[in-house]
Amino acid sequence: MFDDEFEGKVINLYESKIARFFKRLGYLVVIAIVAIYFLTGIYTVGPDEVGMVKTLGRFTGQVPPGLHYHLPYPFQTVIKPKVTELRRIEVGFRTLHPGPPPRYQLFPEESLMLTGDENIVDCQYIVQYRISDPYSYLFLIKEAESAVRNAAEAAMREVVGKKTIDEVLTVGRSDVQQEVQSLIQSILDNYQSGINIVAVQLQEVQPPQEVASAFRDVASAREDRVRFINQARAYQNQIIPQARGEAAKILEEAQAFQATITKEAEGETARFLQVLAEYQLNPDVSRERIFLETMEIVWPQVNKFIFDSQENSEDVLKLLPLVREGKDE
Repeated sequence: MFDDEFEGKVINLYESKIARFFKRLGYLVVIAIVAIYFLTGIYTVGPDEVGMVKTLGRFTGQVPPGLHYHLPYPFQTVIKPKVTELRRIEVGFRTLHPGPPPRYQLFPEESLMLTGDENIVDCQYIVQYRISDPYSYLFLIKEAESAVRNAAEAAMREVVGKKTIDEVLTVGRSDVQQEVQSLIQSILDNYQSGINIVAVQLQEVQPPQEVASAFRDVASAREDRVRFINQARAYQNQIIPQARGEAAKILEEAQAFQATITKEAEGETARFLQVLAEYQLNPDVSRERIFLETMEIVWPQVNKFIFDSQENSEDVLKLLPLVREGKDE
């Protein structure tokens, strides 16, 4: 009897100890769960991110990069958009595999559009953008990527609709890109999207496949025209300096010849005036001197025959003609 009573007390003692153990263990588990729950509020914001805190579904603050804490879910949540990331959307095509070789899927319903001269052109392009205002990007606009795509498609159709197909295909590509970028930015600013358009890049701009060969022929003809114009300008740039050099040379030679002739004429005039002055002082002597000087020049140039005046004239006639045919007398 006594042993049974003692055994019962021992069993009750162990049961109470076990009960207290499990009770304490339960408290520890609850405390651990509560601690883990509150520790879930610790978070970090990366250097390229910004933390947008929502309390009970409403935006309550913005935190910079670093280690932070917020009340656990569902009381507070944090959205961390990458504000420095350069995002891109593809319009008219999608990249299936970057390659090599790359593989794409075309979307003609996005890329085919009408130009200002009523031609159809296929424009495939890329729009690059960044988040400029995280609050507007997250809470004031819905489906931001879809909004950018729709704005880009509308802007491209409007700009291309004001251009001729020649401008879009050739010289006007850079103007189209700049105008489309400005127009997309204006549309998104009106939507308060918090998006900054960085660039618009035309990837493929070509006519439809049905008329592509004809347009290639036209483009080839334009290239030939440009090449011929460049060749002509190069020849012009080569010939004109040569012609100018020749003209300058001829002008300098003419000026030198003019100066020489002028000096000679002035010298002859001065000599003539000296002779005239001497002639006026003594005309007979001057006339005789001029005659003698002239004969000094002329006499050596003629053939001379000297005859004795006392000889018979018949002997003179035997010598005629005095010069051979073909000679000057």
